[in-house]
Amino acid sequence: MKKFIQTLKNIWTIEELRDKILVTLLLLLIYRFGTHIVLPGIDPNKLSEFSHKASQGLLGLFDTFAGGAFSKASILALGIMPYISASIFMQLMTILVPKMQKIQKEGDTGRKKINQWTRYLTAAVTLLQAGTFVAYLTNQNRDALIEAYQPYFWVSTVVLLTSGTLFVMWLGEKIQDKGLGNGTSIIIMVGILARLPEAMFQEFGAKQVKGGGGLIFFLIEIAVLITVILGLVILVQGVRKIPINYAKQIVGNRQFTGARQFLPLKVNAAGVMPIIFAQAIMFLPTLISFSSFESGQGIARIFSDPSNPWYMLVYGVMVIAFTFLYTALIFNPKQVSDSLKQSNGFIPGVKPGQPTADYIGQIMDRITLPGAFFLAIAGILPGLIQRTGVTPLFASFFGGTSLLIMVAVILDTLQQIETHLLMRQYDGLMKSGRIQGRQTTSPVSI
Repeated sequence: MKKFIQTLKNIWTIEELRDKILVTLLLLLIYRFGTHIVLPGIDPNKLSEFSHKASQGLLGLFDTFAGGAFSKASILALGIMPYISASIFMQLMTILVPKMQKIQKEGDTGRKKINQWTRYLTAAVTLLQAGTFVAYLTNQNRDALIEAYQPYFWVSTVVLLTSGTLFVMWLGEKIQDKGLGNGTSIIIMVGILARLPEAMFQEFGAKQVKGGGGLIFFLIEIAVLITVILGLVILVQGVRKIPINYAKQIVGNRQFTGARQFLPLKVNAAGVMPIIFAQAIMFLPTLISFSSFESGQGIARIFSDPSNPWYMLVYGVMVIAFTFLYTALIFNPKQVSDSLKQSNGFIPGVKPGQPTADYIGQIMDRITLPGAFFLAIAGILPGLIQRTGVTPLFASFFGGTSLLIMVAVILDTLQQIETHLLMRQYDGLMKSGRIQGRQTTSPVSI
């Protein structure tokens, strides 16, 4: 406890770090305030039915990322998701399109150009999603609309939702520039954490009813949740270190001995993206046969229930497949091999060039397989927990996208805080070892 208090004092002593933390907290407070402002023309007292439907299926995931603003029909209902979608699309384009790769390699100029295109694409995606949101809201909960405002409702809602998303995007960029951590990721994490107290209260209340198990069962669930979090920390930080030797160099009359370092290959290089892709695909049947979903029949209903065995089986297989696919897209063994060759580095016992690329690719395939299985288990874990009698909202925190994002973002933020401490010759946040973040180059670190 004394060590913890001293660490907090050290953090507060560093003026730059203190200012970053205060700016981040202020901007997040503004964001959370905006999520509670209901759109004009809607009676908030009649949104209960809409809120219930908006918390299920993929809409529930969307609402989680928006911090509950979607189910509240807030001016920030679309949250940061349109920007996430645009950023993922642009990231894939920089991998698949050679011209985009060339622009990205232009340094700051190229990155600024891609960021500007991402903003334009975000505005276009937001306009499309805003129109869909208005149509969904009017069809599902027409009673909540104020009749006198209906002639202006469509236009004003689309404008406000678009402006709200662009405002959240601006907040994320400001947190990135003047605050602490990746702004977009932190906004998503805060939105997820905002629902945790409500989920815990619901679960605690459910355990107090007759036959619920009482306080003992609730404490057991908390212990299981902590164990799952520790497991995901291992999954996020797990790496396979490949030894790298550097040749001796002669500079003038001095000879420098070659250094020995390690090339860290992440067990889960794809991050949370395979789970997001799999959830999006799984929601398609509910869009194709919405009537079956409403009547509780057919494949659409099965694919909208995370606790259904068929859902978990198909979902797990898709997560494993997308993990291999996305890892192959973002990790290029040939590029790593060329970088080692240019810096006079080599793997002991492996020839430089194509043999090194083949060796790194082989190691990456081997560690991606267990990483994909563990990621699939993390994805279906909320459904398994829900089948044990846990409420759906609280079960969603036992794995899946929500918990993975929270763990990864918290680790990244703590790593940045520790870096500031070590630069000022303070001790780190831990007595032994150093906190490792995801070390990703993705524009949106989720």
